Amino acid sequence: MLDRRAILALCALVASLVVPSGCGSNKAHTHSSQTTTGQGQVFHPDPDAAEDTYPVPPQVDQNNVYAADRTLSPVVRQFLPLVYVPNSESNTVDEIDPKTYHVIREFAVGALPQHVVPSYDLRTLWVTNDEGNSLTPIDPANGLPGRPVPVEDPYNLYFTPDGRYAVVMAERLARIDFLDAHTMSVHHDLPVPQCAGVNHADYTADGHYMLASCEFASRMIVVDVPRERAVYTLALPTGSDPQDVKLSPDGRIFYVADLLRGGVWEIDARTFRLLGFLSTGAGAHGLYPSRDARDLYVSNRSAGTVSVVSFATRRVVATWVIPGGSPDMGNVSASGHVLWLSGRYSASVYAINTRTGQLIRNIPVGLGPHGLCVYPQPGRYSLGHTGIMR
Repeated sequence: MLDRRAILALCALVASLVVPSGCGSNKAHTHSSQTTTGQGQVFHPDPDAAEDTYPVPPQVDQNNVYAADRTLSPVVRQFLPLVYVPNSESNTVDEIDPKTYHVIREFAVGALPQHVVPSYDLRTLWVTNDEGNSLTPIDPANGLPGRPVPVEDPYNLYFTPDGRYAVVMAERLARIDFLDAHTMSVHHDLPVPQCAGVNHADYTADGHYMLASCEFASRMIVVDVPRERAVYTLALPTGSDPQDVKLSPDGRIFYVADLLRGGVWEIDARTFRLLGFLSTGAGAHGLYPSRDARDLYVSNRSAGTVSVVSFATRRVVATWVIPGGSPDMGNVSASGHVLWLSGRYSASVYAINTRTGQLIRNIPVGLGPHGLCVYPQPGRYSLGHTGIMR
C-alpha cells in the first residue's frame, strides 16, 4: 500500500501530465494560466504591482509586522480562552482550559482534521477536515461547533491580507483554491502541479506575495496574491522537505522549516533568493514568533526539542528538551508566557514556559494531534493557519 507521501507525489505527477484538475475530483472549476520562473533565474517584482487595487491594512509599525500582536481586538475580548486541538487520527477536536490544563470538551469532526484556523475577521474558527472535504466552524464565544461547510481537500487554510478570500491549500489535489472568505464558495482554483505537497505559507509585509512550501518537491513557489497566479519557483537542494513558513518581524526574511534537513532555510523576502540554512534539530516543523517578536520558536518533531532562534542575530540561543516528545504545531498564549504545541506521535499536548523552557504540563488528547490553535489571539486580523496575526 502506498503511504501518504507516495500518493501525493503520484497525484502531483499525474497533475503535471494531464489537465491540472487534481486527483480524485470531477467537479468543474475555473482555472488560470500561471507563470513560473525556473531554477537559476532571478525573481523580479512586477513593476505594475503597485497599480493593483488591493486594500491591505497598513502596518502598525514599519519595522515590525507583528506590532499589532500584543493587544486583543475588541472582537475577541469576551471569547472563551481555550486551546483547540484537532486529532487527525481520531477525527475529533479536544478543547483544553489553559488555566486548569484539562480537556473540557471533545467533539467529532470530518475525516483527518489537520488544523484549527482563525478566520480573517476573528469571529470564527475553522477546522480543516482534509479527507472529509469540509470545514467545521467553531463559535469561539462558547467553543461549540456548527454545521460543516463542503470544501475540497482543505489540508490548510489561509486568508488573503485584504480579507476578501479564504485560501485553501489543497495538497492532495495540487491546487491553491481561492474561496469567498465568508461563504466559502469557490472563486478561483489555481493549479500548482509544480508544487507537490503544497501546504504551508506566509505573506510578504505588504501582503502582495505569498511564499508557499512544496513539501514533496524540494521547492517553494511564490504566488502573486491579488492576481491569483504563481509567478516564481525557488528550488531548494535535493532532499529538502519544506514545512512551515514565517516572516521575520522586519519583513526582510522568510524562515522555512525543513523536516528532513533538521533546520530552517532563510529566504530573502524581496528577491526570494536563498540566503542560508540554520540547523535546529531533527524534524523541524512549526515556526512561531515570540509575543515580543524577538525570537522564533522552532518545533523539532523528531528531536523532541524546541529551538529558540534570535531574529536579531539569526542564531539558535536556546534549546528546550521535551523528554519523549514529538512537538509539532501550535502557537503562543496571548500573554506570550506559554508555548502550546501538539505532540504528534504521543497523543498529547505540551504547555511550555517560554521564560524557562520547562515543560509545564503534558496533557493527554486524541490520536495524532496536529495544528492546534490557542484562542483568542492578539491582533487586528488573521492570515490563517494556527494564527498568523497582523
